[in-house]
Amino acid sequence: MQRKIIHMDMDAYYASVEQRDHPELRGKPIAVGGGEKRGVTTTASYEARAYGVRSAMPGYLAKQKCPDLIFVRPRFDVYRSVSQQIREIFRRYTDIIEPLSLDEAYLDVTECKKDIPYATDIARDIQRSIKEELELTCSAGVSYCKFISKIASDIKKPYGITVIKPHQAEAFLAQLPIEKFYGVGKVTAEKMHKLGIHTGAELREKDRAFLIHHFGKSGSFYFDIVRGIDDRPVRTERKRKSLGVERTLMENVSSYEDMLAALLQVLPKLHERLTKAKYNGRTLTLKVKTADFQIYSRSKSISSGSYTSPDVIEKAAMGLLREHFESFGAIRLIGLTVSNEIEPEQDTPQLTLWT
Repeated sequence: MQRKIIHMDMDAYYASVEQRDHPELRGKPIAVGGGEKRGVTTTASYEARAYGVRSAMPGYLAKQKCPDLIFVRPRFDVYRSVSQQIREIFRRYTDIIEPLSLDEAYLDVTECKKDIPYATDIARDIQRSIKEELELTCSAGVSYCKFISKIASDIKKPYGITVIKPHQAEAFLAQLPIEKFYGVGKVTAEKMHKLGIHTGAELREKDRAFLIHHFGKSGSFYFDIVRGIDDRPVRTERKRKSLGVERTLMENVSSYEDMLAALLQVLPKLHERLTKAKYNGRTLTLKVKTADFQIYSRSKSISSGSYTSPDVIEKAAMGLLREHFESFGAIRLIGLTVSNEIEPEQDTPQLTLWT
């Protein structure tokens, strides 16, 4: 049976929640984030996007682009709570839901609990329910596979639906700029440009061997998806790839002592999150963002056991900082991430042996 998959994506989610809860912000350009001086924009309202304000943009630059921009501090507890309400609406139609983040998810509606035969009608019904009950809008991509539905949901934002049927897939993908392909980031796009690949049509001209030679295992994936081949199911349980905490500093710091002080403030929150999620990972990564917004990461893997003990995490984190701090210069952000999770039955007693 041909799958019917919807990718639902909330429109300017954090900003829309703030405008909903604070009527005085409606119709105004707002950015949810840390503020003009040291912060980074997480989400901008559509009024702000009209001025070129984008996610992950430094606050000072966002303010330059939009002098009337209003900065709003994020309320992640509220966003998580509203996200649960959104998912409850999804569950009226299907139990096969794969959340990607607080504001987007895949839904397999091949068999709809409401017995609605067409996926497009289901998407419209979900949109209507979210708008009426939560006063928020979302966009949808409807297709037979995850890859195309994900791309399609971004075509008619905000509050739009794009439907790509199987016989339309190849033509739809052929005309897209390669940057629009989900999974093709900036670095990969630049590499493709150097190889003469700018659109889906040009990607399709390359054979599998060529793409594997230049992009490794990902090359085979690119070969398939540009032909509309994606058999991945919607998974109701997504395995967490990593868990981390980061902190933007009030002022740039350049000495080891100041960096260490900032790092020690991150450690308790990381341990709290690891414990709550029952996450056991073998790799610890130190991340910093420099004063000129360059990002550096340095990692250390434990050879046996996992990063669960606060003492072990602290020792490894301090070692990474001590070894690399001179190459960072002045920094404005510092963070720690644990990844490379091990299965519970594979876990062994904590040892302090490093690779």
